Amino acid sequence: MLLLRAVLLLLALPSHGQETIEGPEVLLPVPKGACAGWMAGIPGHPGHNGTPGRDGRDGTPGEKGEKGDPGFAGPKGDTGETGVTGVEGSRGFPGIPGRKGEPGESAYVYRSAFSVGLETRVTIPNIPIRFTKIFYNQQNHYDDTTGKFYCNIPGLYYFSYHITVYLKDVKVSLYKKDKAMLFTYDQFQDKNVDQASGSVLLYLEKGDQVWLQVYGDGENNGVYADNVHDSTFTGFLLYHDIE
Repeated sequence: MLLLRAVLLLLALPSHGQETIEGPEVLLPVPKGACAGWMAGIPGHPGHNGTPGRDGRDGTPGEKGEKGDPGFAGPKGDTGETGVTGVEGSRGFPGIPGRKGEPGESAYVYRSAFSVGLETRVTIPNIPIRFTKIFYNQQNHYDDTTGKFYCNIPGLYYFSYHITVYLKDVKVSLYKKDKAMLFTYDQFQDKNVDQASGSVLLYLEKGDQVWLQVYGDGENNGVYADNVHDSTFTGFLLYHDIE
């Protein structure tokens, strides 16, 4: 076996003293100082692996990848603090008018009023003066046979009177339920026609009566009326009492 290896090595030696052996695959350098007839030894065993080298430099960044799928929604965060109120915006355009509503129930209007005058100067003291000249008494709440107004609707009423004074002094009073509520006195001036008047607000219950009468004796009975001078008595409901 050794003889065969020696023959093969002799055949592989250069024929013309070249320093290198050329072949189709490898170039084997000739050891320095070797003789022309040297013999190669048996190949040794592979050596141990060397120490790993240092990490190389970072490579060039690659191209941007495609967008990934959306991740799962995270839990709802805490409510933030209220922000600062913004500046008031400009006024908007008027909206479209709504539909017409259904007709409502008509409100009942309470009415009670009268206005009457004196047709004759004949009056009797301390009884109701009968004003028989009717200007207005549509509800018939004034009775011209007694001279009294009868309350049919409880509420607040306004009463007034205007008296022509002639020949004697006048002292009249406005009564409510047999109680004098208002007094008016006027002293007659000789050869002159004078005037006396009064007005008052009264709350009346249903069934109350209001009238005007001469107060005292006949010396204060100067109430007068003719075709050019009037003495009047008026009253009307301001608002009714809501039950």
